Amino acid sequence: MSILIHNCTAVLMDEAGTVLPGAYVAVEGSKIVSVGAQRPAGDFETEIDGKGGVLMPGFVNAHTHVPMTAMRGYGDGNNLQDWLNNYIFPVEARWDDRAIRACTDLGLAEMIASGVTCIADMYGHSPAIAQSVADSGISANLSVGGVQFSDDFDPDTHNDCRVQRELTETWHGYNDGQILADASVHGEYTSHHQLWRWMAGYARDHGLGMHVHISETRSEHEACLARHGKTPIQILNDYGVWDTRAIAAHCVYTTPEDWAIMAEKGISAVHNPMSNLKLGSGIAPVPAMKKAGVNVALGTDGVSSNNCTDFFGDLKLAAILHNGAGCDPLALLPMDALRMATCDGARALGRRTGVIAPGYTADLILVDFSHLNLTPCHSVVSNLAYAAHGSDVAMNMARGKVIYKDGEFLTIDLERVRREVADYALPLLFPEK
Repeated sequence: MSILIHNCTAVLMDEAGTVLPGAYVAVEGSKIVSVGAQRPAGDFETEIDGKGGVLMPGFVNAHTHVPMTAMRGYGDGNNLQDWLNNYIFPVEARWDDRAIRACTDLGLAEMIASGVTCIADMYGHSPAIAQSVADSGISANLSVGGVQFSDDFDPDTHNDCRVQRELTETWHGYNDGQILADASVHGEYTSHHQLWRWMAGYARDHGLGMHVHISETRSEHEACLARHGKTPIQILNDYGVWDTRAIAAHCVYTTPEDWAIMAEKGISAVHNPMSNLKLGSGIAPVPAMKKAGVNVALGTDGVSSNNCTDFFGDLKLAAILHNGAGCDPLALLPMDALRMATCDGARALGRRTGVIAPGYTADLILVDFSHLNLTPCHSVVSNLAYAAHGSDVAMNMARGKVIYKDGEFLTIDLERVRREVADYALPLLFPEK
């Protein structure tokens, strides 16, 4: 389908940081074909009136655990290790694919409504998650989150190796790249070197990316140093884990030596400010990492540690947190934060999105700037970074298809999802309630 979006201001997210009033953006199929201030020649099957709003690339949520919407608010008030071991892991042992689908649909709807068009998700039951993603219309890099809790390891029978193969063989490259499989290691502290070596080799042999939790807490980081005499970034580097496009989630306690490896290897850090603050984990040194040449993207983490995925909330926090922490109002500028949420996230995931330009995937959102919180507008970029909410998103177009408009979900049956979550998933996961 050919679509023309007009009567809007477009934030292109190009290198120049262009904000284009009176923009015309033409879409053919899943791609943007033209961008300009003059109406392009020819007829279009559909025209979308932007009604004076702001068109921008859809958000890239570069670190999520989507099904964990089921655990919103569960186990709050604990540190990460107690929260995981005493609350999250026992509930996760009860999952089945039907519950995963229901809670994934719920999580995807929440993200779509706040402007997310692409995610990197790490979770078990990933083939079931893939089906929900495919139906929703957004794009996703999916990974298993491989764990290994004993020295016994046989890749032919190890569950996460089996699921990794199933995910890759069934879903990698689905629908012209809508879904990509990434290899993954949940974290250094939840696995051993046999799994690291196998995942690294599997990623290399199949051309996959890599997704790993890194140095999220001080205790995790220091325990790794005690075990190996090296940081998580450094010890995983010894086993080839970073010899591919890779994302390292959190990076709160990474060091200048780590950043040098990350810059050299092209490892992207994924900043999760809301989760890290809520769990008392700390603040990732984002300005220092960026100065060291590390690409930094933005993620929400799971709803269970956020506790929502209104991506504009995470964007604002990322935009202001480092200014306060460093007592420097210029530590991170509004455009820096927007780049983390769009084009830098796309780079982290190896995707041609996050920019409004010909040849890029038509992942676009329209923000209604008539809302009170966006009036007046002295700076479009500042309003997006500091003042906008997910509720300001009037349209979400993923891969050239409108999947959400004026509060209506066009690919997700929200009432069915609500029933499935309430009547099936929650009783399964929380039988004591």
